[in-house]
Amino acid sequence: MNFTDILRTAIYALRGNWMRSALTSLGVIIGIAAVIVMVSVGQGTQAEIDKLVSGLGSQRLDISPGSRRGPGGARMSSSSFFTLTEGDVEAIRNEIPEVQLAAGSLRGGTQIVYAENNWSSNWQGVQPDYFEINGWTIADGEGFDAQDYSSAGKEVILGETVRRELFGEDSGIGQTVRLGRVPFTVVGTLAPKGQGGFGQDQDDVVMVPLETGRRRLLGMMGLPPSAVMQVALTVADAKDLSYAQGEIEALLRQRHRIKPGDEDDFTVRNISEIVATRTQTTRLMSLLLGAVATISLIVGGIGIMNIMLVSVTERIREIGLRMAVGAGPSDVRRQFLAEAMLISLIGGVIGIALGIVGALAVGQFSELPVALNGKVIGLAAGFSIATGLFFGYYPARKASQLDPIEALRQQ
Repeated sequence: MNFTDILRTAIYALRGNWMRSALTSLGVIIGIAAVIVMVSVGQGTQAEIDKLVSGLGSQRLDISPGSRRGPGGARMSSSSFFTLTEGDVEAIRNEIPEVQLAAGSLRGGTQIVYAENNWSSNWQGVQPDYFEINGWTIADGEGFDAQDYSSAGKEVILGETVRRELFGEDSGIGQTVRLGRVPFTVVGTLAPKGQGGFGQDQDDVVMVPLETGRRRLLGMMGLPPSAVMQVALTVADAKDLSYAQGEIEALLRQRHRIKPGDEDDFTVRNISEIVATRTQTTRLMSLLLGAVATISLIVGGIGIMNIMLVSVTERIREIGLRMAVGAGPSDVRRQFLAEAMLISLIGGVIGIALGIVGALAVGQFSELPVALNGKVIGLAAGFSIATGLFFGYYPARKASQLDPIEALRQQ
């Protein structure tokens, strides 16, 4: 029997029991659709985390004040004191060659007012490297110049959300706004970043020079001279990140005169470690989703094998007749294998269509990220073929091993 004869015979056999064939393929349909939806969600989640990673920076370290013990041994929060200074930033930049960029910052909340419009937002007092470290670019206007940083100039750069709330369609460049009670001139606006990885609006922010924030916006707090709330830095090569972290910790302990065995008064956070943890978590979640979908597909394959075994039992006399007129074991095996493959392929095609629709619906009507691509569809098609081949082989082999004489005696 050639391929055309085998295919025609398989179609005829399935059409004779079309309801049973349709119900058998239902398991494959559900399994394939589940594979596409689950894997698409897993890949979409991984893409979102990759986006978050690129925003955080895989070559970055963040330094913040640590906690210390106050009178009586009570632990004080990091916000209750300032242990980092601009001098620490300069020392890190100048004494550790692996460090590429370093910037200290201050922050706070304020009401921003322009004419009859006002908006409650957060401000950041920054040093020059802060913009490049955090991936900020100027969309309109210009950045701060050296004089702004050194003289506590009253210039401000607005995030996109703040600009829109205060000025609508206008850029606002050259206009005067008030941060609290202090007037500032808008010299630039930031290119929008959108929503951050933790759901926050990254564009709801304004930037001022570091010294401006210290003198004019936090003056009443009585900050220590040159104090900063956080230090952000990047290294030129990600391979040097752990080494640079150790060097920074040793340098700060020396500068802060911390004795051996005493607790640090600062905390160094390695972004790459957080990234690795998140990536591993997402990978495990993707594997879990894929495993659930694969189980559905295995159940569908078992259904195919079960029905094909029933079909072999029902058609023993037919098999005997075929063998009696010259069909060999390989012909019988190919025929039953073709039937199993046809059930699986039909179910696979329908399952792929439903899976694509389901993945698009999940992306449209839920907050789950979905990444649907050709690789996912190809994977589903491969599963469909493998299911029919794997679960159809045993019934086909059993049919080919029947004794034609015994088969013909069956009523």
